[in-house]
Amino acid sequence: MSDLPDEEPATTLPPDLRFLKILVTTLAAVMIVGLVAIVALLVIRLQQPNPLPQLPAAITLPEGAQAEAVTFARNYTVVVTDAGQVLVYDKAGQQVGDLTLGAEGGNSNGN
Repeated sequence: MSDLPDEEPATTLPPDLRFLKILVTTLAAVMIVGLVAIVALLVIRLQQPNPLPQLPAAITLPEGAQAEAVTFARNYTVVVTDAGQVLVYDKAGQQVGDLTLGAEGGNSNGN
């Protein structure tokens, strides 16, 4: 004869251990859903190109000049053109200063 009983009693978990098992399973599921949501948001946002800032409508560049870089400061907008000109405009769009990069007598080497 065998030492094992023919019928094994059904093993049930104590109530507090059952609660802990449900809690751990639920938290694991929430973490997986959160991770999937974060990855989905990253994929969606990184596929969209960043819009480039546009010049305000009040700013007019000199004839034939095209903007290569635009910097928006608190009180000024600085535009660097393809010809190496640095144009400074106030908030109203009026040109208040300019500088030509690389000009003779200019400060083009950082001195």
